[in-house]
Amino acid sequence: MNELSTIQAKGSRLNSTKKILGLPQDYTVFDHDVITHINSAFTSLAQLGVGPPMGFMIEDDQAQWSDFIDPLTDPMFNSVQTYLFLKVRQYFDPPTTSYMITAMERQIQELEWRLNVERESTDWVDPDPVPVPEEEII
Repeated sequence: MNELSTIQAKGSRLNSTKKILGLPQDYTVFDHDVITHINSAFTSLAQLGVGPPMGFMIEDDQAQWSDFIDPLTDPMFNSVQTYLFLKVRQYFDPPTTSYMITAMERQIQELEWRLNVERESTDWVDPDPVPVPEEEII
């Protein structure tokens, strides 16, 4: 395991998101706002089929990235991380120009598409399964 992977696995989701937003780790005034937006992004990820089947949420800076997705083995980790950062930024500190808003929305849409494609390639479920006769059900 390399040093960056270890840092990512042990990194707090709240603190790494605050860093991307330009907020110091020890500045807690906006923690509730940021946590609310992080949890909203987790809801979107759950609806895409990414992450734990029952969904996920954080309450403080104790939750680690590895609690949601394994940064060492899951190929979706970087996309999930970027998606979460973009969604939180969109809610918490949106761009001021329509060009930047559109660019951010397109990045989010592309990540949603890519995450969905990756999930379907590994966890695809047939929406029309072949029915099992009752006598075969135990």
